[in-house]
Formats: sequence, structure tokens, C-alpha cells
Amino acid sequence: MFAIIRMRGDVNLSPDIKYTLELLRLHRVNHCVVAEDNEYSRGMIRKVKDYVAWGEISEEMLETLLRNRGRVTGGRRLSEELIHEKTTVASFAELAQALKSGTITMKELAAQGIKPVFRLHPPRKGHSGLKRSYAQGGVLGYHGAKINDLLIKMR
Repeated sequence: MFAIIRMRGDVNLSPDIKYTLELLRLHRVNHCVVAEDNEYSRGMIRKVKDYVAWGEISEEMLETLLRNRGRVTGGRRLSEELIHEKTTVASFAELAQALKSGTITMKELAAQGIKPVFRLHPPRKGHSGLKRSYAQGGVLGYHGAKINDLLIKMR
């Protein structure tokens, strides 16, 4: 399961890349989505790699994202009562585990009124560079398991 965070804006963006970002539900900077690890997601990520940061999210970080940044339609915070009411699981930890294992998908949660996009803060202490890839010391591109560190900075 991947966490994908949009890092760059719309200025001078080609329509093809803009459409792919819309398909990923990344409409604004500092928005994060969780996507399954399949060929479709990998192809879209490959296309927008110069505008997003992405990597494998841990189950603990997914639970933290759901707890702190999860929202339902209407802008209300996601709570354990709402999770129990709208899904078959009872807590944030069980929901994160079900998402990681694939028994529940983000599409099913969106149908129940749980928003699939997490709105994050800009990172504390700033970015390490929005024009370079992660391998070159920047923030764009593939982070691997280190995406969890970036998500902690953007909590």
C-alpha cells in the first residue's frame, strides 16, 4: 500500500499530468491519498513522479493518519463510533490493518462517506527541496519506507 503526497502546484502543468493527478484525487498541494500496490497505481505514479512524493506506508502511520486526519462528508472528524457505524471493524487499528491486508478498500470507505483524501500541513522545518528527487537530496519521487518520516513531519 502506497502513500502518495502531492508536493507541487498547477503552474505550467501539462493537461495529461493534471488529469492523472485528478484521477489520484490529488487536487491540491499537501494532499495525501493511500493507494493499493497494483499496476494501475504504479503507472499513474510513474507519470506524476516529478510532482509527488510516494512510498510504502506502515500500518502504524496509516492508523495515525486515520485518527488525526480522517474526515467524513460534512467535514467532521472520523471517530471510532463512526468507524463502527459505517464499517465492519470497530477501531482505527483494525481499520488500518484491514486496509493494509486488502479486506477493505478506500473505494468502499468513500462509498460509506469516509473521505479518501488526507489534508496535511506543510512539513515542519520545511522541505529539503521541491525541484530535486529524493535520491538527489530533495523531496520528490520514491521514498520507500522513509515516506513515514515525511508524513510525521506533515502531521
